[in-house]
Amino acid sequence: MKEGIHPKYYKVLVTCACGNKFETGSTKPEIRLEMCSACHPFFTGKQKLVDTAGRIERFQKRYGKEKNANSSKS
Repeated sequence: MKEGIHPKYYKVLVTCACGNKFETGSTKPEIRLEMCSACHPFFTGKQKLVDTAGRIERFQKRYGKEKNANSSKS
């Protein structure tokens, strides 16, 4: 390998927003994550709904009324 062209390789402590920490190797001296395998819904099997500006309530209100109105007509 040529000298001086490769980036420095660090042992870093990766920190997730959920509080999980693990050690790995990287060319960056510090890594912070929003989601890791301990809190990601794909790995945990639990779904987290993040409500932004009442979108979930607006969806339920809009489609919930139609569903109830259609079932009462029949």
